[in-house]
Amino acid sequence: MSRISLLKAAVQHPELAIGKVNCYVNHISNKKKYNPDGVDVFSEDWDNLIILDACRYNEFKSVSNLSGNLESRVSRGSTSKEFIRGNFMNKKLYETIYVSANGWFVNLKDKIDSEVHKFTMVDRDLMDGLTSHPETVRKAAISEHEKHPNKRLIVHFMQPHHPFIGDFSSKFDFQKGFVETVSKSDVSQQEIINAYKENLALALDEVELLLDEISGKSVVTADHGELLGDRMRPLPAKIYSHPEGVYVPELVKVPWLVQESTDRREITFEKPGQQAIDADHNKVQNHLEDLGYIV
Repeated sequence: MSRISLLKAAVQHPELAIGKVNCYVNHISNKKKYNPDGVDVFSEDWDNLIILDACRYNEFKSVSNLSGNLESRVSRGSTSKEFIRGNFMNKKLYETIYVSANGWFVNLKDKIDSEVHKFTMVDRDLMDGLTSHPETVRKAAISEHEKHPNKRLIVHFMQPHHPFIGDFSSKFDFQKGFVETVSKSDVSQQEIINAYKENLALALDEVELLLDEISGKSVVTADHGELLGDRMRPLPAKIYSHPEGVYVPELVKVPWLVQESTDRREITFEKPGQQAIDADHNKVQNHLEDLGYIV
């Protein structure tokens, strides 16, 4: 957004401008690269880690019908960038296959000195290239699991993160960024929440199908949460999106649904013999910018 556009948005939607002030104050008060109080996901016991993007614990609890034991964890970030930095930094994860509709690992891997056995970036085949259909993510994950049956598997869905892909999507004028989309769209807070929950339900349908197809112990979680008109200090205003460095419960309390299994995999650790990243770095950066991120 240009400075002129920001000023216009601030005049038309003063609560959003106040929200940006709140986020800035919270961010500079933390001065951390990630949330040190969050869980290291690689220290946990799982064969499959299914990540939902920007999924709040309370909304997951209300929408999900997945079997298993639902717990919660504190995430290492209020953004995907912090989540990747906090969990992957300085790690050689040659026992791990990572299938993702989120490009932050590709964008950061050299800066944080991290590698996996293989990373596969899922095609952006929905909303004019803004996002990936959860079915596409599921199919890519099953394919990689079949090729690498003795690896830990991470599957990163893009939903419930905007853009909204269900029936409610027609109500929104999608812009670069959730805050800008809200400011341009004639929608109520409840309509935003409904669209978010619909996005989550669509992703969970594919997660359920995926879990039926892969072996091993599975955990369903999120990289971070989402602000859906919640109010924050120091100024009273409704805030949307997931600003960096803001470690409030709505952003860092995430679901941790455990599905146990007697069919555990024998995980092997081996450095890949060929290119481990199946992704176009320039396309990844363009995608992140299309979603409103500064890369």
